[in-house]
This record gives sequence, C-alpha cells and structure tokens, in this order.
Amino acid sequence: MKKPIANRVDTIFIHVMDLQKSVEWYSQLLGVEVKGEVHGPIYTFNMGEGRPGLTLDNHCFDEGYELKPLNQPLFNLSASDIHEAYQHVKDIGTKFLSDIQHYPDLSEFTFKDPDGNIIMICTCFS
Repeated sequence: MKKPIANRVDTIFIHVMDLQKSVEWYSQLLGVEVKGEVHGPIYTFNMGEGRPGLTLDNHCFDEGYELKPLNQPLFNLSASDIHEAYQHVKDIGTKFLSDIQHYPDLSEFTFKDPDGNIIMICTCFS
C-alpha cells in the first residue's frame, strides 16, 4: 500500500486572536516557561518527546480572518489528580463549561481558553 503521509500527529493548532495574551495564558495552564520571543503568526509549546506540540496561531497575515470556536473540545490534556487540575484551572481564571464528571474509567471537565476554544482535562483510571 502506498503511504505518502506519516501515521502521526505533529502539532495541534489552536486558533487565537491575541498571540501574546494566549501564550501567557497557555504558559500558566501548562506550567511551562515561554521560550524565545513571541511574534506572529504562531507559537508552539513542546508537549514532550514523541508528543504533538500545541501551536497557537493568530492568523496575523490572513486579512479578514474570523475566529469561530467550535462547540466541543479541541483536545484533552491529562492530569494525574483531577481535583488538583480543576483548582489550578480555576486559579488562572477561566470559564468552566462543566464541573468534574466521574465515569467508571475516567474523570473529566471542560472549560474555555481566552478565545472561547473548549479544552477538556481528563484523569484516566486504566
């Protein structure tokens, strides 16, 4: 079988309006320092060896670009302690869409970033 496309995800794009503000917010969310200068159109957070990056994109060169956040999570982030993660997200100031939901194999909650993008945080029990 012909395979011209690699079987991996290199980065997840998050569309934002104010790159500097979003980089600072995601830096707090992820607990990582900003490396290098922040200038458009993109900034990528390294999420660990072998994992896709999170790339913030402000479309500064796309005249007339209009941000239209989806009404479901773009991706999920993992947390070893869902309650500690919930408190951390609360502390950085955000709009929650759900309280912690508990299921047999995971717990999760959802919230919005400063641009209205929905993010989920999960703790898996398997």
